[in-house]
Amino acid sequence: VQLVESGGGLVQAGGSLRLSCGASGGQFTNYATAWFRQAPGKEREFVAGGGPNWNHGGTYADSVLGRFTISRDSFVNTVYLQMNSLKPEDTAIYYCAVILGPLRLEAGAYGYWGQGTQVTVSS
Repeated sequence: VQLVESGGGLVQAGGSLRLSCGASGGQFTNYATAWFRQAPGKEREFVAGGGPNWNHGGTYADSVLGRFTISRDSFVNTVYLQMNSLKPEDTAIYYCAVILGPLRLEAGAYGYWGQGTQVTVSS
């Protein structure tokens, strides 16, 4: 499976961005899908995700709950991360990842990653 993220950029605090993750060589409906992020000098951390049969809702890190929403469009085989009320501490490279089986919160469990997209939130 090959994953490609897009949609990152520079935004002011309080603004919004929508990240996209497209897949080739596999269908998202067969995998658990997650968004992770990594800020400079920090470990990669789980942001949001859903299991293979997930249709709505999802699992979120406490730091983004209520501000970020993960969704999936099976027709175009794309997963999105809608990010609202962005804060400077959301600045990081955001990665999309998939795994066969249930959703996992540990980055090390994932074998398929995109190249990442930079999100920078200015204060």
